[in-house]
Amino acid sequence: MTVDIFIPCFIDQIFPQTGMNMVKILEKCDVEVFYNDQQTCCGQMAFNSGFWDEAKELGEKFIKDFLNDRPVVAPSASCVGYVKNYFDKLFFNTALHIEYKRLQKNIFEFSDFMVNKLEITDVGATFNHKVTYHDSCAALREYGIKEEPRKLLEKVKGLELIEMKDTDVCCGFGGTFSVKHEAISTAMAEQKVQNALNTEAEYIISTDSSCLMHQEGYINKFKLPIKVAHLADVLASGW
Repeated sequence: MTVDIFIPCFIDQIFPQTGMNMVKILEKCDVEVFYNDQQTCCGQMAFNSGFWDEAKELGEKFIKDFLNDRPVVAPSASCVGYVKNYFDKLFFNTALHIEYKRLQKNIFEFSDFMVNKLEITDVGATFNHKVTYHDSCAALREYGIKEEPRKLLEKVKGLELIEMKDTDVCCGFGGTFSVKHEAISTAMAEQKVQNALNTEAEYIISTDSSCLMHQEGYINKFKLPIKVAHLADVLASGW
């Protein structure tokens, strides 16, 4: 199988190793990976901020960057959920109607692709740590994944998964929400991190680096004894 990969802004600029780890895992699963180095942002930030003209311009480029029938895989439920759910609002009954409908069917969040398309849950990873899992709002409510990341974590040797209280409650990032409503956003991060600390886990794991970045900012500010890691980084460990 050959796939295209989409590397979102957060991954590209702040967590590039996560993107590389996703490629490492896909290639281990005998998937040929193609990366279009002309790709840019999917436009989610502009859309969520009300700049729909700018979001449509970015969306048009995004669609044209993936004009083929290959699956598109990305390490972000947030970005993929946006493309699947909101391109309808931008491109319904336009000249790109057929193209965006094809993309909607072909774009996948990484854990969904691994479990439901490749039907692989064990990649031979080893991660000797206690972890807890954060269900991002986008992953759970927009994209609709919950069990897939957990199925992958269950197969990691040495890993102990401990569920935190209110794992499905927002961490407070919310894109521009964390900028516009800093006090509320910080309080939500405090609650989320405290729930993680109460499990005595060493790591918070998620499918979305934006959520992890937000929580890591709070963790680092108060020098708390817990770390964060993307699911792909865990699955790429130990081999």
